[in-house]
Amino acid sequence: MNRKQFLKTCGFGCMAGMAGVTLLQSCATSQVISQEIRGSDIIVPISDFEKKSDQNTDYKKYVIIQNERLKYPICVFRFSPTDYSAVLMACTHQGAELQVFGDKLQCAAHGSEFSNKGVVENGPANVDLRKFPVLIENNVLKISLT
Repeated sequence: MNRKQFLKTCGFGCMAGMAGVTLLQSCATSQVISQEIRGSDIIVPISDFEKKSDQNTDYKKYVIIQNERLKYPICVFRFSPTDYSAVLMACTHQGAELQVFGDKLQCAAHGSEFSNKGVVENGPANVDLRKFPVLIENNVLKISLT
């Protein structure tokens, strides 16, 4: 096999691998949801955290809220039925959108890392994420944007 054939074969192999990963990720329960804004609050039904299978109800660790009025999404972490944390997914270093990895938020641009409560754990960012108050009423989370 010559160099050109080798590179072509490797390229097709990489593309097939990426397509497989994308397909598997799309089968997972979606963590990204669109929610309405009423006044200055985002309204999130607690049922958006539920993962039902057979007779069991499990809960997602987080959901990512999007709305066309928001420049960046908001990540809402669930710690218990009564304890939630909502943080803006904008890196405080240079404003890149963050990604969720497990219980952390990470910046792909420069490597900053934040806890699920928005606290800086690794720089270059040196300011915590913007946090939003969360109130629970009638099985609905109200995330105050003010």
